[in-house]
Amino acid sequence: MCQKITNTLTTSKDDVLYLTLEMKNGLIKKMYIPALILLLTCLGCSSDDGIAPSTACYYNSGADAFIHNGIEREYMLYVPDSYDGSVEIPLMMVFHGFGGSASEFMMDADLRSLAERDSFLLVYPQGSCIEGYSHWNTCPTGGDNKSTAEDFGFVETLIDRIDNEFNLNRERIYAAGYSNGGMMTYGLAHYKSDLIAAIGSVSGAMLDCYGSTNHPMPVVLLHGTQDDDLPYDGNTELASVQSTLDYWINFNNTSTSPSVTTDNSGPLSVQHSVYSGGDNGVSVEHYRYQGGEHVWFDATYQGRNASELVWNFVSRYDINGLR
Repeated sequence: MCQKITNTLTTSKDDVLYLTLEMKNGLIKKMYIPALILLLTCLGCSSDDGIAPSTACYYNSGADAFIHNGIEREYMLYVPDSYDGSVEIPLMMVFHGFGGSASEFMMDADLRSLAERDSFLLVYPQGSCIEGYSHWNTCPTGGDNKSTAEDFGFVETLIDRIDNEFNLNRERIYAAGYSNGGMMTYGLAHYKSDLIAAIGSVSGAMLDCYGSTNHPMPVVLLHGTQDDDLPYDGNTELASVQSTLDYWINFNNTSTSPSVTTDNSGPLSVQHSVYSGGDNGVSVEHYRYQGGEHVWFDATYQGRNASELVWNFVSRYDINGLR
């Protein structure tokens, strides 16, 4: 019974339980009572192997793992068939949302066909557990950050492990994420910019902890206007999409007047804004899904879903700017 509860929380968290949370640095601050009762029921059980669900809040089939900071950390790695080690290959990291698992998110945000098409390594890292839910710690530990997960170090170690095994192009490492995973991409852009060439956030939000980004950072944001979890216009806890755009527009010295195109051919009207001409040729771009909710978007813009839009954007850059 407990395993079924754990799986239910893991698979439905971003679509259902996220609606009942008040967020602080991407973590639980207040929980709706029915969800709390369900969580406490699960925490009172033990799994078949004796590990409490609070330390086993996800399940990944076929994951690789290593110990980081005393915790076993998992990841799903996809290597394209074209890889033979003869040339350097880019790396795309894709981060799941709060309560998610890497293996399930690999199905939702599936970039494997793109990895085959354009020959890049693809990794879905797994967040660690806090109060029975997987999460990403998107700000440095300490202060009022309720998580002690050392996720920036985990990502750096993961990159080094992949680099040791494959012929990795260290100038073309990209990060994209959904929801709390989108928050994580902003954290990497602030605190690990020496590793990251460009980022993409889908239904994410940038928190108010800023590091010293050490190079112009290309950024693409995809967000729905009817996102009830991370509102498009922000709230007292979360920044609006426009304020996040303004931050990166200012940081990268791009144009402040975007070129705008709209695609009305699909179920959602999608507006694409491009702020170009930034330092080192970088741009900041935004896809605004009119009526879009808190999802990794299947709705397309000019025939391309969120996975392809994000990859097509970030892959134009390396850590020195426009390729």
